[in-house]
Amino acid sequence: MKTTILINCPDQSGIISTVTGFIHDNGGNVIYIDQHVDKQSNMFFMRLESDFDADTITLANLKALFKKDLEGPYQMNWNIYLRDVKLKMALFVSKYNHCLYDLLSRFNSGELNVEIPFILSNHKDLEYIAKQFNIPFYHIPVSKETKEEAENKQLELLKKHQIDVIILARYMQIVTSKIINEYPNNIINIHHSFLPAFAGAKPYHAAYKRGVKIIGATSHYVTEELDAGPIIEQDVTTVTHSHSIGDFISKGRDLEKIVLSRGVKLHIDRKTIVYNNKTVIFT
Repeated sequence: MKTTILINCPDQSGIISTVTGFIHDNGGNVIYIDQHVDKQSNMFFMRLESDFDADTITLANLKALFKKDLEGPYQMNWNIYLRDVKLKMALFVSKYNHCLYDLLSRFNSGELNVEIPFILSNHKDLEYIAKQFNIPFYHIPVSKETKEEAENKQLELLKKHQIDVIILARYMQIVTSKIINEYPNNIINIHHSFLPAFAGAKPYHAAYKRGVKIIGATSHYVTEELDAGPIIEQDVTTVTHSHSIGDFISKGRDLEKIVLSRGVKLHIDRKTIVYNNKTVIFT
């Protein structure tokens, strides 16, 4: 039984030795460990990969023992995941195809170890891509008048397919608390790092007019505060006066798909811990 354990709790002496001792005492072998202490908040964070003999202990028993022996004494927030179990990932898109193509190509090549039960869009424009990759496509139009009904349909699909994580691959609709509250820290979005300085429909045009010297992209978890959720991954590239608006858009889209795929990979590999609206990222 291959597990990944994520832990955060108030920092104190002996946490690492106690946790690794617990794993050893229950027939496990630690094969990877990484930890971080946030001095300002006095919080301890740790990620462990361990192997257990499946004939000796089950996941349910391991979780019960962990809760009994470690949770209380150390005030731990923790999760234990099976590394062999694939997350079920839904892709939400609108009309831009660059992030969708990139994620599906990585999925097809085995880089993203997930299942993709469906692709959902508020437009029909990208249905042909779903057909290319033989993935079910659902078209749920969204307008101001139908927003609530549309999200009810989305939730029905998400629950029917037992979705674990939602990726907004340039889904140009605001996701409300109705869905966010069902998937806390399990909805990932991508946006250009100009926000909020260059908010609006044409941020690259606005950046071009201001003569910026770098452009960037940010992947983050979705919260009710628009584009202000915990940041997972970021990157930038330089631009100059010689670049056109078209160059800005092209460079920006390259960054968007790269940064989104990195954020998705970190999430599905269980390398993120969210705390106080920011993330601890294990590499």
